[in-house]
Amino acid sequence: MHKQQKKSFYRIQRVLVILLPLLVLSLIALLITNSHLTRNRTADSDPSLNNTDLSADLTIPAPPAPDTASNDLASSHTETPPDPSPEPETEPDVTTDPVTLLFTGDVLLSDYVLNNYKKSGIDGILSPELLSELKNADITIINNEFPFSRRGTQAADKQYTFRVDPEYVSVLTDMGVDIAGLANNHVLDFGSDALLDTFDTLDNANIDYMGAGSDLSRASALITRQAGGKTFGFLAASRVIPVVSWDAQNASPGVFTTYDPTRLIEAIKAAHDSCDYLTVFVHWGIERDEYPQDYQITMAQQYIDAGADLVIGSHPHVLQGIAYYKDKPVFYSLGNFIFNQSIPKTAVVKVTIDDESGPVIQLLAATASNARTVACEGTQKTGIYDYLENISNGISIDDNGILSQTVQSSSD
Repeated sequence: MHKQQKKSFYRIQRVLVILLPLLVLSLIALLITNSHLTRNRTADSDPSLNNTDLSADLTIPAPPAPDTASNDLASSHTETPPDPSPEPETEPDVTTDPVTLLFTGDVLLSDYVLNNYKKSGIDGILSPELLSELKNADITIINNEFPFSRRGTQAADKQYTFRVDPEYVSVLTDMGVDIAGLANNHVLDFGSDALLDTFDTLDNANIDYMGAGSDLSRASALITRQAGGKTFGFLAASRVIPVVSWDAQNASPGVFTTYDPTRLIEAIKAAHDSCDYLTVFVHWGIERDEYPQDYQITMAQQYIDAGADLVIGSHPHVLQGIAYYKDKPVFYSLGNFIFNQSIPKTAVVKVTIDDESGPVIQLLAATASNARTVACEGTQKTGIYDYLENISNGISIDDNGILSQTVQSSSD
């Protein structure tokens, strides 16, 4: 390289050494100025930013692309409309399905009945129509007129004594029984051991029992079931026992009795506030008598006054009349449902609880021959309805078995 060229090169190099720092400083100053301008514009739209500490600007960010910067500036002046207030959530309508309760009369698994069961199963005992009603009900309740046991000593000086092998509790489960009433004059036919076996047998079959227990507290206990969002309560007591020692107040185990109704009335009052619908199941009356005794009428009214919504009676082994008291129904006796070979007339009480229409009560007429209980049809069915109307006070039964009052009154 020529000397002249070298001199020119060195001159250029010296100039670059001087100018390059100046260019870098100029670029830094330009960036700081641009940042201040941007901040000032933003502060104009938001006065709260005027107090921002500018010492943060000593950290130099990379310069944004022109389009992005303009978009950012534009967006800083765009007001976002507030979100509309959310619509308040509305409670969904709560609808509950109707609840059905089924009550039968006395059930005894006699030798005639068990022979049919051994041959044909549950179809040998009940017709398909009745069986369907029992199994499809939300709660099915029977009067269990015997103990389940292989033990015990037969009661002395008693005309009829009953006892059934515990393996045949399958009859009740096949029927769809939920609660068995034990407040009656046969549950201690074979003594306390047999009654204790009965408790165990029903417990193991997931069937509740009422009206008897290992002590008075259990015998008088309220049984509750939940269905359709409601609580259904059940109490049972007997005014028929053969000897005083059967009373749970005097012996353990025993039966809850209502010769003096005070304890049962107290139990009803205690249960009333915790139940939406309360049924009292009571064993009373005179066998084979189709009309209730005066004490039955008086006690039924006392039970309803205390808070019962429904009273179901048993023991006479025949149908007794029906009455309303303060718009609450009383069935003084449903007769036999499953028993020996023949049952001329019986009825199952079907109660449908619906929030819209209130309780609807239907009678399912039935009869039994050859130890098989079947639903009645035609004139046989209407004949049972007519019979019940004739022996009752102020009630009417239509062709479908729907029960209604013909006289509205506050007394029987």
